[in-house]
Amino acid sequence: MVYIKFVLLFTIAHALSYVIAGAIALKFSKDIYETKNRLCSFMNDMFDDKERGHVEKYFLPAQIIRGILMGIVLLPLVSGIGELALLVQFVFFASLMFIFTHFSSASPFMDNIEGQVYFKKEYLHRKSFWKFQLEMVMYSILFGLLMTISMYFFV
Repeated sequence: MVYIKFVLLFTIAHALSYVIAGAIALKFSKDIYETKNRLCSFMNDMFDDKERGHVEKYFLPAQIIRGILMGIVLLPLVSGIGELALLVQFVFFASLMFIFTHFSSASPFMDNIEGQVYFKKEYLHRKSFWKFQLEMVMYSILFGLLMTISMYFFV
């Protein structure tokens, strides 16, 4: 039962953090996600109704799947994580999400290590790099807080 709770809480914390950080980031990153001249023209345009509709339809199911998969991978560590001090748990969860799902990800993107190696210079903008970092820091901190609270009260 502990494992099921962990995966469920992990998935909820991930999805909630993802939605909140993404909504906040969209407020100051419209130049990345919206309009014809956006910095990520290879991504769906959030200003276009059809393209935004596709994202709105699939983003939550995709995050639920991601949360479940990431939670399952961590199951062998659940008891060890539960024994850590709260601050160490927070640092673990926040760092896990920032480093493993983002900055050191094997899939290249304009704001991670692989992207800096494989992306063409035209896609590597300092402005978008820092906006994405801010979004991911918000996500990671919020996720770390939610998971630490969840581990303390529910697992």
